[in-house]
Amino acid sequence: MSEKSTSGEAAAKLNVSARRSSTPPSNDIESRCLIAVIVYIALLLDNVLLTVIVPILPDYLASLEPPTLEGYRVEEGIPSSAPALSHQMAQRSEDQTQFYMTKHPIPGKSMVNFTTLHLLTSTTMTTLLPSNHLGGTNATTATKVDSHSIVNSNLNGNNNTVGLSRENGSIGLLLAMKALVQLVFNPIVGNMSSKCGYRLPIVVGTCFLLISSLVFAVGESYWMLLLARAIQGVGSACIGVCGMSLVAQHYPEEARRSKVMGIILGSIALGVLIGYPFGSILYDMVGKSAPFIILSTVIFLSLGLQLLTMDLSVQPEVLAFEQSTKWRALLECKMILAIVIAIWLSTSTMAILEPCLPIWLIQYLHPNKWQLGTVFIPDSVGYFVGTNFFGSVAFRYGQLKISCLSLLLVGLASILIPSATTVAQLLLPHFALGLGIGVIDAALVPLLATFVDATLAQDDNGETRSTRSSYGTVYAIQQTSVSLAYCLAPLIGGELAQSFGFVWLMRIVGIFNILYGPILVYLYQKYDPKRVREQQNELLVQNSGRGSRYKQLYNSMDLE
Repeated sequence: MSEKSTSGEAAAKLNVSARRSSTPPSNDIESRCLIAVIVYIALLLDNVLLTVIVPILPDYLASLEPPTLEGYRVEEGIPSSAPALSHQMAQRSEDQTQFYMTKHPIPGKSMVNFTTLHLLTSTTMTTLLPSNHLGGTNATTATKVDSHSIVNSNLNGNNNTVGLSRENGSIGLLLAMKALVQLVFNPIVGNMSSKCGYRLPIVVGTCFLLISSLVFAVGESYWMLLLARAIQGVGSACIGVCGMSLVAQHYPEEARRSKVMGIILGSIALGVLIGYPFGSILYDMVGKSAPFIILSTVIFLSLGLQLLTMDLSVQPEVLAFEQSTKWRALLECKMILAIVIAIWLSTSTMAILEPCLPIWLIQYLHPNKWQLGTVFIPDSVGYFVGTNFFGSVAFRYGQLKISCLSLLLVGLASILIPSATTVAQLLLPHFALGLGIGVIDAALVPLLATFVDATLAQDDNGETRSTRSSYGTVYAIQQTSVSLAYCLAPLIGGELAQSFGFVWLMRIVGIFNILYGPILVYLYQKYDPKRVREQQNELLVQNSGRGSRYKQLYNSMDLE
């Protein structure tokens, strides 16, 4: 009787991993599709809020005229309603030629301000006085002195307007605050999710988005806007980590999980595409508060949907397996680290490109302003296509193989971008870059959950344990790598562009992406999670006692 019970227990343990990949968890209150819709809407609203502020911020902060953002502007006899936000980046040559760069926001996920180029020739010098020195009016004056004159070399080549102001990095800090805060809170949310589940942090994160949007709507100072951006970073950490973890928990079938996660990742690109025109049009037509009031209303409705449909109680698997988070076990898994590095490397390619490409375009291709403002749209479109349509394809043909090809595509696109001689020639490589990054995310983000299942399926004593409470940890690691890319890559890329030049910088980045693809495939073949599961199951059979009895039987037959 004891032998039968032992064999039955071993068989039950052997079937755990199979049930994990074939049977969804039962839930009487919420359906899997509803969970996917809730996470999709939350990520969409997060990215709309991320980008809606970008076309509003420079002009609005200029109108505030705080001491830290006080600027100077000259237009030939034309009053200026607000000083331009610019930063004097001068390069002197033998003929005393200088280049001035005026801050100009460029669409992109790193949300870093970039510059438009102005030329200073050596004829007569113009001294620019701020408006508050001239009787409190908004107009500015130009006082000529006999050394140089300022001639504008704007993007259209037909305007003689001169833009020159100074800006101390406050705008860049505000736009980067979200990524900085999210970088800090990702591990915190990962630990918190193992104790309270994934649903409650999503609701809390949506509340933070609502508060952030309302502060943006009513805030009238730089520090209020900075606070709103920081609050959004906390909400983004909660939604980004626990949203993907909840989807991984409710879609244990690997094929379905890959498809659904890819579609949900597409909400990131869709939010970026919606945010820019939404904020720009409403700001021009109504004012600063209008887009945030509308967005706050939609976030409030999303929050109501979450409260009505989601069970916010701590889930049974969290109560049953409450313990220290398995950070060390996941970080020691070579394939999890390899996947996270692949996501970080591909994301860093775009993060490096965003601060460097506009300056290179201005210097060599001289695009129109509208072209400069839309140069990153093909990237978002490509990312949307890659995440929405290639999740199932990646699972069918091999997620690591497709990721290897996508890294090759990202590398080739990075090398081809500096070879463009017109703005139109940037469309195809830029689309390919976004497509490659989107396919990489759609293939590798679901695969992280698979590796969690393989790595933490059994505890130190060989007993089968639930891995659902550990999804938050692995997606906290993944989100941290993305935040790290958008925090460090623009800074490092700017310095390397000055050292090596933009062309060689993109070539080096492209070569790294191309070389890492085969490394990723090699590591996958060496540390295949299915092989790890088979080895664990073999050990489980041996520990059950059957293996030793078979060995004794074979030994007795040999002796006879």
